[in-house]
Amino acid sequence: MTAPLSLSAGGSLYDRIGPDALAALVTRFYALVARDPKLSPIFPADLTLTAEKQLAFLTGFLGGPPLYHERFGHPRLRARHLPFPITPERAQAWLACMNAALRDTPGVAPDDARELYAALARVATHMVNAPSAAVPGAAESTP
Repeated sequence: MTAPLSLSAGGSLYDRIGPDALAALVTRFYALVARDPKLSPIFPADLTLTAEKQLAFLTGFLGGPPLYHERFGHPRLRARHLPFPITPERAQAWLACMNAALRDTPGVAPDDARELYAALARVATHMVNAPSAAVPGAAESTP
């Protein structure tokens, strides 16, 4: 789950998006996460370190420098997320926030946004570690 995305004629996805647009994306994303009723309960009130870690992770994941590895070690994504109940609904809410942030971040081309979203959708699915919320019909309404 931590291998960089493949190269294309334009270079890595990190090269195509660039560090400034990637940082803007992470900032927009966490502003949305902070307001999301499904996600905010499992995130800290101060998202500064969380955003730093996400930016470092995405930098390496997209083919840039291995910042996360250098600062925090191997990401061990699933293991690091196990303490938090990540339901299918929360995974979908996370992806919805990311999709909105991708759409609203200048400097992220539509093709690059689609490629990044597809990769993150696989990661989000892998992070699910809890059943659907205990709401009648919740499992049936999950996409």
